[in-house]
Amino acid sequence: MAKVSIRNEIRFILNGEDVTLAKVAPDETLLDWLRLNRSLRGTKEGCAEGDCGACTVLVGKLSAGGLVYESVNACIRFLGSLDGTHVVTVEHLRGEAGKLHPVQQAMVDCHGSQCGFCTPGFVMSLYGLWMKSPDPSNAAIEKALQGNLCRCTGYEAIMRAAHTISSYGKAAKDPLAVERKAITAKLEAMHDGARVEIGGGKARLVVPANVDDFAAVLDKEPGATIVAGSTDVGLWVTKHMRDISPVIFIGDLDGLCTISEDSGVISIGAGVTYTEAFSMLAKRVPALGPLFDRIGGEQVRNMGTIGGNIANGSPIGDTPPPLIALGARLTLRKGRKRRTIPLETFFIAYGKQDRRPGEFVEAVHVPVPAKATKFAVYKITKRRDEDITAALGAFFLTLAKDGTVTDVRIAYGGMAATPKRASSVEKALLGKPWTEETVEAAMAEYAKDFTPLTDMRASAEYRALAARNLLLRFFVETTGTRAPFQVSRNEAA
Repeated sequence: MAKVSIRNEIRFILNGEDVTLAKVAPDETLLDWLRLNRSLRGTKEGCAEGDCGACTVLVGKLSAGGLVYESVNACIRFLGSLDGTHVVTVEHLRGEAGKLHPVQQAMVDCHGSQCGFCTPGFVMSLYGLWMKSPDPSNAAIEKALQGNLCRCTGYEAIMRAAHTISSYGKAAKDPLAVERKAITAKLEAMHDGARVEIGGGKARLVVPANVDDFAAVLDKEPGATIVAGSTDVGLWVTKHMRDISPVIFIGDLDGLCTISEDSGVISIGAGVTYTEAFSMLAKRVPALGPLFDRIGGEQVRNMGTIGGNIANGSPIGDTPPPLIALGARLTLRKGRKRRTIPLETFFIAYGKQDRRPGEFVEAVHVPVPAKATKFAVYKITKRRDEDITAALGAFFLTLAKDGTVTDVRIAYGGMAATPKRASSVEKALLGKPWTEETVEAAMAEYAKDFTPLTDMRASAEYRALAARNLLLRFFVETTGTRAPFQVSRNEAA
């Protein structure tokens, strides 16, 4: 590997100002820095865990498609991860001739604010949406606002405001659009191919130059905390007060942010976010689209990565069960050496994965199911949007011409200490006719595969019953005359 130059500072743009910082704590959040160091207090702290959206800002980053602005949670976004980006806070919004910005004016005229605490976050989420879609649908607005909570207005006024923004101004004339070329040039100049190292000893952070540099750094410091999207590690700091130093930030790292398909297999780099993966996965594996739409809010999906969700090893991670059911494989790398394993074997026990010291998840490879294959994913939560999974079932089924089961893979999250296949249930189905009688007999085998726990999200009894019923639901949906009908909020109204 060619020698990498080292820079001892991070560089980014804050609103209209170039920022260079040589002193950055590994666990310092963007929210704290904005409020305490820059007195930009429009960005609020509500939950400090990426749920309420009061801290929403936009972060612009360079991608293959140019400069892209996305809403993120400043409360769990670490300052050290912002090298080479453009951070935009609510204070930067401005209209023509000293007037309010179109998003702000729409919120005022539509009475979209009462106490006002959550309002800056809503404004920033709507701003990000408006820049991408000046005339959004109700579904697009709701998706953009999944990660913003309000206790006052009931959301209807905010929805009306979202529809009227373009009547106050044109997105093409917004400062972020007008200045895009200049900002892009600045960010390109900041990407100098150097590794960033700040601090010493344990109080140290590293931003590798590329994936090869990352492999070399981790090989020398295998105990470092790897941070991609920080949607989980952020809570280690804000909620659990854990010491995460030293830290290696790998978000947007060259070599980890590609997604491609070859010979029917989709390869997803460990740094690819849910948002970046959505279009391809929702098209090639349609059942994953609705699942991804329910992973956190828009801000979380813009930050969180599929590789991080896997490497975390959580028993309630949303992506491992469906990827296991699809027969995905995982590439692990240590230095220059790689090995590829079935994803399901990566999870050994609670908090323990098949990852050696200095080794990291580099990519996951997902076979696209054949057209005749039946595949579904069901997520059980207390509320539909932006909630952590109580139980999640994924089902992969291939039938012979005579209706017998020739291949079946069933995987669950929230039912064991790791994401786990229902091997006894699969055995009871394999080679049998795909009938209600067969399915009901197989449901009795769940007790051999899982002994779920009771916690704040669900009781053991509920999880066991829900898991069995999800198999029955899958049977009904794969043998019925029409797809299941789900009523949206707008249709219900």
